[in-house]
Amino acid sequence: MKTNKFAILSLMLCFFCMGFVDLVGIASNYVKADLGLTDSQANIFPSLVFFWFLIFSVPTGMLMNRIGRKRTVLLSLVVTLLSLLLPLFGEGYGLMLASFSLLGIGNALMQTSLNPLVATVIRGGNLASTLTFGQFVKAIASFMAPYIAMWGAVATIPTFGLGWRVLFPVYLIIGVIATLALYGTSIEEEPIEGKASSVLDCVKLLGRPMVLLCFIGIMCHVGIDVGTNTTAPKLLMERLGMTLNEAAFATSLYFIFRTLGCLTGSFFLRVMNNRLFFLISVLMMALSMAGLFVGTSREVLYVAIALVGYGNSNIFSMCFSQALLSDKSHQNEISGLMIMGLFGGTVFPLAMGIAADAMGQQGAVAVMAIGVAYLLLFYLKFKH
Repeated sequence: MKTNKFAILSLMLCFFCMGFVDLVGIASNYVKADLGLTDSQANIFPSLVFFWFLIFSVPTGMLMNRIGRKRTVLLSLVVTLLSLLLPLFGEGYGLMLASFSLLGIGNALMQTSLNPLVATVIRGGNLASTLTFGQFVKAIASFMAPYIAMWGAVATIPTFGLGWRVLFPVYLIIGVIATLALYGTSIEEEPIEGKASSVLDCVKLLGRPMVLLCFIGIMCHVGIDVGTNTTAPKLLMERLGMTLNEAAFATSLYFIFRTLGCLTGSFFLRVMNNRLFFLISVLMMALSMAGLFVGTSREVLYVAIALVGYGNSNIFSMCFSQALLSDKSHQNEISGLMIMGLFGGTVFPLAMGIAADAMGQQGAVAVMAIGVAYLLLFYLKFKH
């Protein structure tokens, strides 16, 4: 039992490290301010992070078959540590691009391999609740990032010239602890049978209507998630004249309500019809888009950010389950394909940056609203 509890603790630390990827939202705003970038240039950072999900999700499945799940998670942690180490040596555009690329690669490896590793440790009916709690732990890292960055930017104690970049060594230390904890944990893995999914296997499944609909749904979910994370502070600065340090609270507000959504959603999905809960979630997001598009007061914008945080919190799990239930004989391939859908975190910020440069942050909100409109149409095909 002691070994099992320590294994669970080490896995929860890994989930916390998984949340490091969300620092890219607030970090891109600080890099934009430091280097005088346009919205299009700054939005390359979150886009670059999520681009690697397209490249690495399926190969990671093959890698797990070769070296095992624990070693794959350890590899993802090492890559993540390297990404957090680079900004300590400067804040140049190329250096930050390299850092965020490694952060994206590490997270793609981790997102694909950590959940199966949890399934190795937790058997039986507690798996779903453990994964849900892992998402809660991940969200803690997400909404802590803006506060640590804000503290570093205004701290009166020495930060060794790092300023807001003090965020990176703080998370680096936690990442080292998580890596050592997992490395020292004994986890017995069963031999994996059968052939690993190939890219071709996954792409062929897009020919199935429900799989394609769910894939696009996950792209929209991640695009709205990263888009809000990045755009919310810019909206407050544009509409209310806030400084970046003041506006950074918007990112934390989003993640606070996304965390609440994860915790309460696990309950509602057990007691409520999933189709109805999906509709409620998307309607909350639609109301949020209206508030973000026309809101000019602090109260309206804060409520809108909270609504999209809560509404978007369970979209991924519902789309993912719909895809798996649509074809139980190809669940491994479908799982890899759904993780590839996180590539939406690349497509949306790029489009939002171009729209924001053309017509202000309203343009970025309009791009996110297209994603919400798709999810509303997807509700018509939602089966369970």
